[in-house]
Amino acid sequence: MSADINKLEQIASQVRRDIVRMVHACQSGHPGGSLGCTDYFVALYFYAMKHDPSFNMDGVGEDLFFLSNGHISPVFYSTLAHAGYFPPSELSTFRKIDSRIQGHPTTHEGLPGIRIASGSLGQGLSVAIGAAQAKKLNKDNSLVYVLMGDGELQEGQVWEAAMYAPHNKMDNIIAAVDYNGAQIDGSTEQVLSLGNLRAKWEAFGWDVLEIERGNDMASVIQGLDEAKSRAGKGRPVMILLHTEMGNGVDFMMGSHKWHGIAPNDEQLAAALAQNAETLGDY
Repeated sequence: MSADINKLEQIASQVRRDIVRMVHACQSGHPGGSLGCTDYFVALYFYAMKHDPSFNMDGVGEDLFFLSNGHISPVFYSTLAHAGYFPPSELSTFRKIDSRIQGHPTTHEGLPGIRIASGSLGQGLSVAIGAAQAKKLNKDNSLVYVLMGDGELQEGQVWEAAMYAPHNKMDNIIAAVDYNGAQIDGSTEQVLSLGNLRAKWEAFGWDVLEIERGNDMASVIQGLDEAKSRAGKGRPVMILLHTEMGNGVDFMMGSHKWHGIAPNDEQLAAALAQNAETLGDY
């Protein structure tokens, strides 16, 4: 299947509009990482993954996706809505009491597309490996995807899972790290340096590839194609996805400040002016 880059970029523009509007409306949330991962989410759900928006929690015969760094829920919710899992109008309830669209994804509200609660960092890789192992036991040849933040790799459970997957030849999992170099307190280098991240994952036995331009749709598509071509060959696949926090909104780009604060009215207007309304605002 070939990718329609222009169509994917149009979807990404609308998703970025949704993100800033959602966070602005409730004056709470995490716009920076959401904006930085928009191209990856759109490429995943509108190109790379085999999935069914009618949604069955078991996901038999489907590719599965798990979001580990759950604070970037705005990009996840917007992508799911535009992919047909639930009406985009529901995005207007983000972080409201009794809404299914909570600040961190949860499962007890029954929101289609959400398979794990992911407020606590460091756990998504373990869950994804469990799902991948279940698929192997069930002779289901579909893939399992998981996204983590780079700051999240400071959690110990990640590295337990990192050892387990290659040891058990979990070659049906494609993990990715949002490698933006920023976390809530500053740069990852300042807070707790990750060192040579590629060398670390390779030392644990993963097949590692890098998407150097994680905010360029064509590059993301090429990287996902490459990752899929490496699956099924005896090793789990790791994508180091180089993104920019706040990408698509000039005053948010490259600053950890926008990890978890909301734009004011003037900032919202500026952000929307930089991202065209392509699918209609909710």
